[in-house]
Amino acid sequence: MDYMTAGESHGPQLTGILTGVPAGLHLDIDAINQALAARQGGYGRGSRQKIEHDTVQIVGGVRHSITMGGPIALVIQNRDHGHWGEIMSPTAEETPENTLRQVTRPRPGHADLVGGQKYGHHDMRNVLERSSARETAMRVAVGAICKQLLQAVGITIVGYVDQVGSVKGPVVSPLNVAEIEAAITQNDMRMLDDQQVDRIHLLIDETRHAGNTLGGVVRVVANGVPAGLGSYTAWNQKLDAKIAAAVVGVNAIKGVEIGDGFEAAQNLGSEVMDQIDWHEGQGYSRLSDHLGGFEGGMTNGMPIVVRGALKPIPTLYQPLQSVDIHTHEVSKANVERSDTTAIVPASIVVESAVSFELAKVLCDTFDDANLARMQKQVADYRSEFDAF
Repeated sequence: MDYMTAGESHGPQLTGILTGVPAGLHLDIDAINQALAARQGGYGRGSRQKIEHDTVQIVGGVRHSITMGGPIALVIQNRDHGHWGEIMSPTAEETPENTLRQVTRPRPGHADLVGGQKYGHHDMRNVLERSSARETAMRVAVGAICKQLLQAVGITIVGYVDQVGSVKGPVVSPLNVAEIEAAITQNDMRMLDDQQVDRIHLLIDETRHAGNTLGGVVRVVANGVPAGLGSYTAWNQKLDAKIAAAVVGVNAIKGVEIGDGFEAAQNLGSEVMDQIDWHEGQGYSRLSDHLGGFEGGMTNGMPIVVRGALKPIPTLYQPLQSVDIHTHEVSKANVERSDTTAIVPASIVVESAVSFELAKVLCDTFDDANLARMQKQVADYRSEFDAF
């Protein structure tokens, strides 16, 4: 299983190709679009979300809502492209009129300057159009398909907001996906604790008025993942490492931890290791989940728990110091339309990233040609582990 996306922030569309999905999976298109809508939600989002109403169009690999086993082709139209038609035209010749919105003063913390240096772009719009988090809309569509594949074999997953700026969620968070989903749908911050939401709204408002931005922490929990996915035999086969890489691959994520993560480093071994238990008919389990569902790079049957730290958005309405790449004069950075915080969409995107890695390891471990065959193999695999 693999995927690729193409398209720019203000281009005509985002395009995605997802390969390796087993034949026979009934896709709920409404569920994909609900995930796209959730990515656009959350307090602190900017004005663009009033323009874009993302919906996916499936143009290959699916017939009558059933996957056929071939590559799945996806399209999400950029409704904002109407305001950028000539500027972002793939074919129009460059003119003074369609280069008015050049970016020559790179934003600190963004890909602008280094991207321009690496690819030789002297209008860094060529960089920001692709490095923009707009591309993650397609990753969410891909992740939503992967999530449906996971559900077909008994795996559920959810991403939510654990912290905004300095305001943290509950110290002890549930590990049950259904319980988490019931809680986070009660507010516009996808947070477990409703009592924190008003405080966070106020923080976001104050930050917006100051022309600044906020980051935070997102958390993903997956239930029902079979033990033994991944491998201890080679560093590049460790599933927790692959998940960590996928999470850091999400725009603006600067840190990732599995289970207790960095907190585990300051605790004693007796406080961190998850003691082993066994019950007739149920097999092995752990008495805790400090290690986030992983031992030796392999799943151990406990809930998978992943957290990602999101830095504040680099575009500030009170811009920081930069340098004009044409004149080399010190100036203020360019200002692009932006959010005050993208923590809510980040929770959806990170959920999608983890969903893809879990779906991929399923396809690598079991027969990925046909869903019914995969379902039987997964059931037999679970039974084998239970009887060990």
